[in-house]
Amino acid sequence: MKKFLIGLLTGLVLAGMIVFIAGLVFASLGDRKVKVADGSVLVMRLEGDVPEKPQTDMPIPFLEKEGNAVTVTEIWRSLDRASSDSKIKAIILEPHNTAMGWAKMQEIRADLVKFKKSGKPIYAYLRNPGLREYYLASAADKIYFTPTDVLYIKGLRAELTYYKGTLDKLGVQMEMEHAGKYKDALDSFVRTSMTPETREVMNSFLDDLYGQIVTTIAGSRKKSEAEVRAMIDDGPLLSKVSVERGLIDGLLFEDQFYDEVKKVAGVPELKKISMAEYSQANRATDTRNKIAILVGDGAITRGSSPASALGEESGITSTSMMKQIRQIRDDSSIKGVILRVDSPGGDAIASDEILREMKLLSQKKPMVISMSDVAASGGYYISMTGDPVLAYPGTITGSIGVIFGKVNLRGLYDKIGVTKDTLIRGKNAAIDSEYTALGPDGRKKLKEGIDEIYQTFLGHVASARKKDVKVIEDLAQGRAWLGSQAKSRGLVDELGGLDRSLELIKEKAKIGPNEKVALMLFPPKKTLFEQLFAKTSQATTRMWMLANGETTRIVIPFEKQMESELGFSPRLLLDGHILGMLPYHMEFR
Repeated sequence: MKKFLIGLLTGLVLAGMIVFIAGLVFASLGDRKVKVADGSVLVMRLEGDVPEKPQTDMPIPFLEKEGNAVTVTEIWRSLDRASSDSKIKAIILEPHNTAMGWAKMQEIRADLVKFKKSGKPIYAYLRNPGLREYYLASAADKIYFTPTDVLYIKGLRAELTYYKGTLDKLGVQMEMEHAGKYKDALDSFVRTSMTPETREVMNSFLDDLYGQIVTTIAGSRKKSEAEVRAMIDDGPLLSKVSVERGLIDGLLFEDQFYDEVKKVAGVPELKKISMAEYSQANRATDTRNKIAILVGDGAITRGSSPASALGEESGITSTSMMKQIRQIRDDSSIKGVILRVDSPGGDAIASDEILREMKLLSQKKPMVISMSDVAASGGYYISMTGDPVLAYPGTITGSIGVIFGKVNLRGLYDKIGVTKDTLIRGKNAAIDSEYTALGPDGRKKLKEGIDEIYQTFLGHVASARKKDVKVIEDLAQGRAWLGSQAKSRGLVDELGGLDRSLELIKEKAKIGPNEKVALMLFPPKKTLFEQLFAKTSQATTRMWMLANGETTRIVIPFEKQMESELGFSPRLLLDGHILGMLPYHMEFR
């Protein structure tokens, strides 16, 4: 046993030294400089989601992920600079299997359209494209794909998954209370189909969003909306049909496509530079005018969340977010703040704590709120500072409501032969036990708390939006709205993205419209060295907890799939959180 422990300790020390040395090497590699050659073509390969929060710097080529190495903000800044950069002659757009929401796509597409005003061409090359990829590509001057490809445009659909039947078979019961008739975040656990309220909202989303997409494509391809709707109804479309109907400009293999781009760009040799490389080559220099872009990305939780594979915290944690807010507030060189929110909500108490800090920041510095794909429930809550709020037409926002759910595993325990013998002191000591039902008294107690937080939520919104509480209550009830719908109801001030947010913050900070600014992203991009040590620290803490028997993991059936469907981990429910959470995770395909 002694030899084993000595060997284990030696191994840990050696591993630590290797990590330390490798971290130093990687950190030094991360400082490499990127030069943009004359006659370059900027290649935008968009795959999967495009994050709002900076990812870890991966300076080693085989570890870099080009598709998601840049943020929405970095794409916006890079396209703006490329439009006036004489070294950039054209853009090659290659979207593939995109998973970002429609609001982010509206931002990136608007940035591409703005780039075209420079007179430089954008050529798109598609592979197995769906409606998302085609929507982005419709901003290009020309769109191509291979002679045998298929254009998979076939409309939108929304699917909600329900687990009640499975949970009934397992003997698992979900008990819930909520404030707001549309606040149905836990319906996936207690129903087998949509409520009339859910169906109403989902249909309104599909109608509005589908209309936005059709209008955009029709305008860019110089067709009527009726023609575009008819073509989508006839989809998927074979390659030759896509060309005949004017949705695709030509059928070329990749090498032929690049030859075409060379002719258009007027260069003898194609010098390609990726968006990640160009973003690094064009990072802001010091200036007198510093604007902070504070990113709130993911579900909101209290304290600090478990780290990812590289030590990064997932989602918005109250501890980390408040630390960032205070850092910005205390930095006298920062003249204004853009709060960039992409969150379906989460813990109601954490949301309230963050809003308090946001209001203190707003009292000290000019602020503008920029909503991304989702700024709903808790995500909407933390946006209620009273400052101007901007959303995209496709942003999902609102969902002003509160919910609490508790898992009752008594039936499952009975099936597998597990029993618990419980002793309590205090009438409601077992209110959050997974072995007992809520009961009338427990349900009443929870309802009181939920209603109190709901009224607080309404009050914050009414104050920030300068409306009577009764007016807000009619728009609340847990109902989510698209940005276009929220604008007409006064829940947001303008429809616009990062360009308009920057214009507004310059006005508020009394910075001239033509003056340059340095945009400072919070949280900043971390080096691999920093992440390795963050991971080591958190992993050590978790190992200590496990060694001391302080952690109990309850297995939740289909946890990963449920997290994907809900947009948050069902484990939050086991921790006794009162949630301000979007009713469902929406991905329209």
